[in-house]
Amino acid sequence: MTHRRRLQQIVKIQVSFFHDGTERPIQRPKDREAQQAYYSGKKKQHTLKNNLLINADSKVLLLTPSYEGRIHDKRIADMTVYLLPEGSCLYQDSGFQGFSVPGVKMIQPMKKPKSRDLTDQEKAKNREISSIRIRIEHAIRGIKRYRIVKDKLRTSKKGFADLVMETCCGLHNFRLNFRPWVYPELQH
Repeated sequence: MTHRRRLQQIVKIQVSFFHDGTERPIQRPKDREAQQAYYSGKKKQHTLKNNLLINADSKVLLLTPSYEGRIHDKRIADMTVYLLPEGSCLYQDSGFQGFSVPGVKMIQPMKKPKSRDLTDQEKAKNREISSIRIRIEHAIRGIKRYRIVKDKLRTSKKGFADLVMETCCGLHNFRLNFRPWVYPELQH
């Protein structure tokens, strides 16, 4: 490998990022108010929520603190500071409608309006975005391959749930160092 090529790899700037939320089941809290806070109507159980930010190689760059299952992914993103390079692209799902980062191009599928159906061209564009955005879903699956994250967490020790999620994200990144996932290059 030539010196110039090695330098190009070092200086290579990640211009594409992906973020999404994930939920992890927990044991039902005994306190009635805590039950309401942690109950996720979407999953029909008590959960903890985190948002993940990954790069184009599916490595986890940011893991937000855990929040109660009732809090929406967009609200977690609004409470988090995203430090992304200016001119980069952030792919997100339609649940993040209205979320933006200054100087970053936001790419998300178009929602179906109440009054009409999407055109064939809009549907094709949504499929294209989804085929690129699948990386974040693959990364979440790679993290949840560890059963302690996927199954119901029964430990009530304070801070343990966050530590488990951080560890699983680290193991996911470590595994990608030895067996990287190969995706087609992104055109912006």
